[in-house]
Amino acid sequence: MTVPIQSRYPDAYNQCYGCGSLNPAGLHIESVWEGDVCVCRFTPGPQHMAVPGFVYGGLLASLIDCHSIATASTASGGAYNGPVERFVTASLKVDYLRPTPL
Repeated sequence: MTVPIQSRYPDAYNQCYGCGSLNPAGLHIESVWEGDVCVCRFTPGPQHMAVPGFVYGGLLASLIDCHSIATASTASGGAYNGPVERFVTASLKVDYLRPTPL
């Protein structure tokens, strides 16, 4: 089993709502490398609704943001062992083409 990238962040930087494994109220997303592709799977629940039947867009942006940071953390050339370097998002623009069904 592959260890999620987020679980390898140093404790001092592992409080993120989206990806911090030490945030008890967070989403706890987990990104792993499958070959040369970094993958994150997340299933939204009813608490993630915007309007009945559709996912809140802010959640989708958070998933993109946190998964992208995890991907950058390991794709930046660091070995896949021990703590990984943390990155932050400078800019994120999401164009929603249509609502995302829950």
